Amino acid sequence: MLPSPATSYSKRHGSRGHSNNGFFADALTRFHINRATLLARSRVTNLGIAIISSTLALSLLFNLNFALRPGDPQWGKAQSWLNAVSKGAFSPGSIAATIARQPEWMDVRHLIVVAGHAVWTGSDPKARLDESNWILEDRQRGGGNVAAFFRHIEEGARLVNSDAHALLVFSGGQTRPTSLITEAQSYHQLAIASKLLDLEGHHPSTLHPTLRTTSENFALDSFQNLLFSLARFHEVTGSYPTNITVVGFGMKKPRFQELHRKAIRWPEERFQYIGIDVEGDTSLAYAGESEFGYGPYSKDLYGCHDNLLAKRRRRNPFQIYHPYHSSAPELTGLFEWCPAGSDRNIIFPGPLPWEIR
Repeated sequence: MLPSPATSYSKRHGSRGHSNNGFFADALTRFHINRATLLARSRVTNLGIAIISSTLALSLLFNLNFALRPGDPQWGKAQSWLNAVSKGAFSPGSIAATIARQPEWMDVRHLIVVAGHAVWTGSDPKARLDESNWILEDRQRGGGNVAAFFRHIEEGARLVNSDAHALLVFSGGQTRPTSLITEAQSYHQLAIASKLLDLEGHHPSTLHPTLRTTSENFALDSFQNLLFSLARFHEVTGSYPTNITVVGFGMKKPRFQELHRKAIRWPEERFQYIGIDVEGDTSLAYAGESEFGYGPYSKDLYGCHDNLLAKRRRRNPFQIYHPYHSSAPELTGLFEWCPAGSDRNIIFPGPLPWEIR
């Protein structure tokens, strides 16, 4: 119950006249009563206490989140703590209820990543080298690029066919405004159409290679090819891998091994890169990689500033959001890590699931 309004006194007691003495006496009396009223105890209900407590808790969480910004070494630790506090919000039961993994998924421990570079739009795999069946950037035309793309797909399929404990992930988002499918989906479709996935050679007690091949449809650059493929592995298997093999252009090997692997703190001894370049002279390609790939990432390890960020925006014409904050909440701090200030190469300091074994 709230205190009575201060104005209620005059209504209950009527007017004391209009003389100065009466006026001042009345004002003095009202002052004492108002003071007593304002200092009186008021009752607070349990609901009120709950509302106040919840508001204070939320305020604390949001203030910590905004006060400790990326670039502060403490930010990663605080963000991980915030994630743990709110983890239930990242694990919606309506989604988890649709997932029923076979026990064999527990034996899948090797992540194979094939990074996409273009979109195959054909239907006949025999015409896979015809550039009219691909959505290409101008710089990708000629020079045998589409043949190299297919060799990447072939190598990924060979690896997953030969390792019953591997998951092959084709990675690449919906980067082209003229395509309704992603780079990864087109690679996956070409692998199936070309009958690259072994239909008979697998052991009956293991998962079929077609089940152990999937697409990661949200990556916008090479760093996200690696990081998002880890998140996709977690979506499919319910765990994180012990080993990673990446298949791509040989010129990108230093970028993946020395920069991307370092950025996610993946152990060097459990990382392999298989490089497959176009046939012929690759000197211009290697020079371009140094200037536009390795060089920029060596100064912006997480690709979240300036030109590298602008490139991600250009490659997301449909304004698509990735789902991995929900399906891989343990990686939220790493997803959001973006060192500010002059040093953009501060390594993410928070806990990572592949280091907790």
